[in-house]
Amino acid sequence: MNRLLLVLVVAVLIGLPLLPVTPEFWITHLNYIGLASLVVLGLVLLTGIGGLTSFGQAAFVGVGAYTTAWLTQAMGWSPWGALPVGLFITFLIALLIGAVTLRLSGHFLPLGTIAWSLSLYYLFGNLEFLGQHDGISGIVPLSFFGISLAGGRQIYYLIWACVLLSLLLTRNLLYSRPGRAIRALRSGGGMAESFGINMAWYKTVIFIYAALLACLSGWLYAHMQRAVSPSPFGLNYSIEYLFMAVVGGSGSVWGAVVGSSLILTLKDQIQNVLPKLIDTQQNFELIVFGILMVLVLQYARNGVWPLLQHAWVSAGGRAGPRRGDPPPPLADALPQRQRPELNSQVLHVQDIRKEFGGLVAVNDVSFALKAGEIMGLIGPNGAGKSTTFNLITGVLPATSGQVTFLGKRLDGMLARDIAKLGVGRTFQHVQLLPDMTVLENVALGAHLRRNAGVLSAALQVDRREEAQLLHEAAVQLERVGLGEYLYEHAGNLALGQQRILEIARALALDPVLLLLDEPAAGLRYREKQELAKVLSQLRDEGMSILLVEHDMDFVMNLTDHLVVMDFGTKIAEGTPQEIQQNPAVLEAYLGGVDDDAPADDASASHAPAAPGSTVSAGGAA
Repeated sequence: MNRLLLVLVVAVLIGLPLLPVTPEFWITHLNYIGLASLVVLGLVLLTGIGGLTSFGQAAFVGVGAYTTAWLTQAMGWSPWGALPVGLFITFLIALLIGAVTLRLSGHFLPLGTIAWSLSLYYLFGNLEFLGQHDGISGIVPLSFFGISLAGGRQIYYLIWACVLLSLLLTRNLLYSRPGRAIRALRSGGGMAESFGINMAWYKTVIFIYAALLACLSGWLYAHMQRAVSPSPFGLNYSIEYLFMAVVGGSGSVWGAVVGSSLILTLKDQIQNVLPKLIDTQQNFELIVFGILMVLVLQYARNGVWPLLQHAWVSAGGRAGPRRGDPPPPLADALPQRQRPELNSQVLHVQDIRKEFGGLVAVNDVSFALKAGEIMGLIGPNGAGKSTTFNLITGVLPATSGQVTFLGKRLDGMLARDIAKLGVGRTFQHVQLLPDMTVLENVALGAHLRRNAGVLSAALQVDRREEAQLLHEAAVQLERVGLGEYLYEHAGNLALGQQRILEIARALALDPVLLLLDEPAAGLRYREKQELAKVLSQLRDEGMSILLVEHDMDFVMNLTDHLVVMDFGTKIAEGTPQEIQQNPAVLEAYLGGVDDDAPADDASASHAPAAPGSTVSAGGAA
C-alpha cells in the first residue's frame, strides 16, 4: 500500500475515539474488527498464501483467552505476565498439533483441523478449573503505566496498535528470504525443495505464527470482555474467520482487515435494517447474508482488497515496484563455492534404474561428467531423459544404481540436501511463482546462500543479507538478458523468457553442476545464440552442465559430449561428431536408412539437422 494511504488510515484510526460524536457502539464494533483481524491475518498467511486450510483458529483464540483468565483470576497474575505464558502454551500446542496435522494433504488436512478444533472446544467446556460451560468471569482489566484500559475507548488503542504492528511484521516477513519460501508453499513446494528449502519447516512456522496471532487476539478479548466462556471458540467461529480471509483477499495482509470489517459490519447492519425493510421478526438475516457473500465471491473471486488496490492504482497510486524502476542498490557479493579442478570428475551415474510398477523408465544407465564440460542428454520422446534428471536431483528415488557427485552419494538423499551440495536445475515444464516478480523468483534460488530467519526478517534486521540476495538476483538476470524485467510478474513473461528466468534462478544457487531441461524450448534463433554464449561462458568458468534439448543444431554446436537414450536405455555415447554417424542413433531418430537407397541419399539421411531445426516425434524429446 502507498505510504500516504497508510498514513491516512492510521490517522483515521487514531482520531475516531477522540471525536466526541463517535458513538460508543462504533468504538466497540471497531474493537471486534481489530480482534478478528488478528486471527484472520494468521489465516491469510496460513491459508491464503501457504495453501493450508485451517478450521481451528478459534480454538487458539480460546487458548489465549482461557490462559490469561485463569492466571489472572485464580492465580493473581498480572495480565501482562499472563501474555507470554499464553503465547508459550499456544506455541507448544501448535507445535504438537502441527507435527501431526501438517503431514496430511488434500481434504484430510482441513478435516484434521476440524478434529482438534472440536477437541479443544469441548476441553474448554468440561474442565472444572476453567468453569466448564459457565466459563470464568470477573477478569481484571488491563492497565498501562497506571492508566486503566477497562473502557472500550481506552483498550481500542492497544487493540489497533497490535493489529498494525502485526500487519507490519507480517508484511516484512513475506517480502524477505523466508517469506519467499512461504509464498512458494501453495504452488511451488517441489521446486523450492530443489533449491534447498525445507518446506515442511516453513509449513510449521506459519502454522505456529497464525496460532500466536490468534492467542494474542484471545488475550485482548478476555480483558476487553472481562469474562470468557467456550461459545466464541467453537467451529462456527473458525469458519467465520476463514470466510473473512476469503472475502477480504486471502493473498494480502490488508485483506484481513477488509474482510473482518466487511463481514462483521454486514452481519450487524443486516440485523438492524432487514426487519424494517420486510416488516417481519423472522430470522432471515443469515439467508440475506449468504446471498450477499455469494455475490461478493462471484464478482470478486480474489477478494475485495485486490479490487480496492486496482482502483488505487487506476487513480494514479502505486502498489509496489513497476517495470522501469531502478535495480536494487549495490551490495556485497555473496560468497561463492570453490570450483573443482578442470577435467576432474564431477558427476558419475552408474547403472541407475527406475521402475514404475512393471514399466522400466530408466534402464541401468551410466555416464560421467567432468568439470568445465557441457554434456547433452538426448533421445526420442519418452526416452527417460527427464526421469534421469529427477533421479540425479533427488526428486525421484532410484530403484537401483548409484549417483555420485564430487565423491558423495546422491541416491537416497533428499532434493534439498542435494541442492546444498551445489546441484542446480531447471524443469521440463516451467515451475515459477507467477504472482512474484522476476527478481523475487531468482532470489528464491539464492535462498541457501544466506540464513536470515523468520524473526530477523519480521523485525527487518536482515536488511544487509536481503540486499545481497536481491543484488545477486539482479546480476544473474542481467547476465541472461532479463535485466529490464526485474519487477515484472513472472507469469506475464513469454514462455521462452520464463525458461531463461529458470536458468537465472538456478545460477543464483551458485551451482557446481547445472542441469537444464529443454532450456532453449520456445526461444527464437537469436535468443538461442545468446543462451549458447551464456552457457559457454559458464563452461569456461568451470561449471559442469548437463542438458536435455530438442534443437539438434543447438546441441551439436554447444556440447562437448553426448549421451543418447531410447526407451530408458543408453544406446550411444560420444562426441557430437561421433553421435551424428552412429547407426543406432540414426535408427532411433530417423527409423533407419532404406537399404535400397542410393549412397548419396543415405549420406543425406545421416546429415545433422539444419541450423535452428528441431527433431521430434521420432526426434529428440
